[in-house]
Amino acid sequence: MTRPRGRGIPRLSILLLLVAALFSGTFLAAGAQAAGGDHRHPGETVGTRSGLNRVDLKGWAKAQLKADRARHDRPRAAVSTVVAATDTLLGAATSRPASAAAVTRQANLPAPADVAAAADPSALVLYDTAGPYGHLGELYAMAAANLAGHFGTVTAKPVSQYTAGMLNSYTAVVYIGSTYYCCDVPDAVPAAFYQDALATTKPVTWMGANIWNMANAVGVAQFTQKYGWDPTTSYYEDGGSVGTVTQVTYKNQTLTRKIPAGQDGGVLRPNVLTGPGYPAVTRLAEGLDSSNGHTFGWAVRSSNLTYIGEIPFAYVSESDRVIVFEDLLFDALAPATAERHRAIVRLEDISPNSDPAELRSIADYLFSQQIPYGINVIPVYTDPNGAYNNGVPETITLAQRPQLVNALKYMLTRGAVLMNHGYTHQYGNVANPYNGVTGDDFEFYRAHVDASNNVVYDGPVPGDSAALAQSRVTSALAVFTAAGLPKPALWTTPHYAGTATDYKVFSSNFSARLERSLYFAGTLSGASADPNRFIGQFFPYVVRDVYGTKVLPENIGNYEPEEYNNHPPRLPADLVASAKANLAVRDGVASFFYHPYFPVQPLKDTIDGIKALGYTFVSPTSL
Repeated sequence: MTRPRGRGIPRLSILLLLVAALFSGTFLAAGAQAAGGDHRHPGETVGTRSGLNRVDLKGWAKAQLKADRARHDRPRAAVSTVVAATDTLLGAATSRPASAAAVTRQANLPAPADVAAAADPSALVLYDTAGPYGHLGELYAMAAANLAGHFGTVTAKPVSQYTAGMLNSYTAVVYIGSTYYCCDVPDAVPAAFYQDALATTKPVTWMGANIWNMANAVGVAQFTQKYGWDPTTSYYEDGGSVGTVTQVTYKNQTLTRKIPAGQDGGVLRPNVLTGPGYPAVTRLAEGLDSSNGHTFGWAVRSSNLTYIGEIPFAYVSESDRVIVFEDLLFDALAPATAERHRAIVRLEDISPNSDPAELRSIADYLFSQQIPYGINVIPVYTDPNGAYNNGVPETITLAQRPQLVNALKYMLTRGAVLMNHGYTHQYGNVANPYNGVTGDDFEFYRAHVDASNNVVYDGPVPGDSAALAQSRVTSALAVFTAAGLPKPALWTTPHYAGTATDYKVFSSNFSARLERSLYFAGTLSGASADPNRFIGQFFPYVVRDVYGTKVLPENIGNYEPEEYNNHPPRLPADLVASAKANLAVRDGVASFFYHPYFPVQPLKDTIDGIKALGYTFVSPTSL
């Protein structure tokens, strides 16, 4: 994004709006420029407000709750008999507690799983593919696999392909229950997985649905005897409603949970059993239902099983409850990891049209604080329709702005790392979605603004291919060379939006990408799928993602002082609060970016606040 010359217009970062959006509002994408309004700077962006594109989360939630009510209301004589037998076997002297009492017990202190560190951790991610919402499974599996890619190798398979003993080849297994097997959707989880999950001592992390099917398959008595809670009497609703679960507390951090009405499939509330003989159940994370004040174990652990009552990959924000899962993976895959908190900052959307004095001012401040940083540079600025040049088309390369190049070289001698931010950060001479100007528009993906001022993703640019992406990278690198600058060390995709093919090309040219990314249906299965069905994701640590590419974190967002399109300002205090929430990740990174056309003071406030939390700023290339 580039600062338009000669305009005192407020600047907008679409990263704030669409990614703040992506992960915190309604199902549609948001953050678009008001039709016919003033030009405002887009920043980086990814996905829709849910984090999922072209996915009917409202329909999924409705189907899940309908099935859960059916399970709740079905005859339970057989289940009661088995539980009674369990109480007898365990010498239980007290009756089983009602679910309301079970969900309001005081939380225990977190305790890591009893697992030895592995030299080369490996994870098996299993996911659902059956039912009318079977496509959700692959999207969620990619999100889990990406995070597990921080630790070692990852294998992702449909759970229906599981065979007996398979989990023995891995350090840990994650199962994502996105299809509710009940009623008219037969259980597609092999009995062998239920039995192996019970028998193994390896860490099993289970998210979402079907844990009750495991209990029924292995025997409720056996399940409760090993794990101390009864999933067959645990439900998504408390008192006939999913309530309003608005926050999750974990490791002394209060994390957000913001899901629009009608799209909340609920959080399973474990019915923890009391009485002699039942093993202890550790409540790792505490959910709060603000509609009734009830608290419950959002994530619980007993024996080798860690259970999370929902799949936390939709409607996430920079301080979201997904942070719990991101940290719990350490227990399963790297339990000996020491506490460490690093931070990185990058200056965004620098182009030949940027102000060298502004760059030098920020460079001097960062150097005075001994803070290394990234500088994201767009090598060619173009305004093909003269949107900001009185109707006269304009294109400027780095070599045509020697003062700007000198400022960049000045920054490189004082702690900066050169990064490549696209070739032109726009697409042709068409609005994509705004005006065709460098920094405002998408370069590798098509988008438009709808009548409700939403940015809608339309799919790959015409002719999208590895050859097209490579040609633009090659052209960009040639411009850096012509200006006498070194090859950039890292890449950030304009507006964070490209295809799987594009991301692989970028990563083949640079050591890593520093960004948020889109992950497309069909990536795991190899099947042809909707080319615009994807999940957007950002990370608290470095990952090797499902594309096989290295991605550095950007998980805090950016400074934006003005309200826009129903999104509140994002001030230094907000960025610092997000960094504080991410302290829950034991070896996490607080990564944010800043536009150098803003004054230096908000950057100082942000950095001071993050340092006060105990973070140490490091160079992006050190990760």
